[in-house]
Amino acid sequence: MTVFNVPDMTCGGCVKAITAAVKAVDASAVVVANVETHVVEVSGAASAEAVAEAMRDAGFTPALAA
Repeated sequence: MTVFNVPDMTCGGCVKAITAAVKAVDASAVVVANVETHVVEVSGAASAEAVAEAMRDAGFTPALAA
């Protein structure tokens, strides 16, 4: 599982957009997003960089969680 901090994820619409972006890269990925903590957890076959790039392309600023 890869964990990202996404500070500009602020609503359910953001979650849908992020989920769609990740699934475009890896259709079998499991995406769990928490709007309150701005954390997105992704489990799947795509690399962390590919997932992050997909989120950036969707207009978000993901950072790998420490």
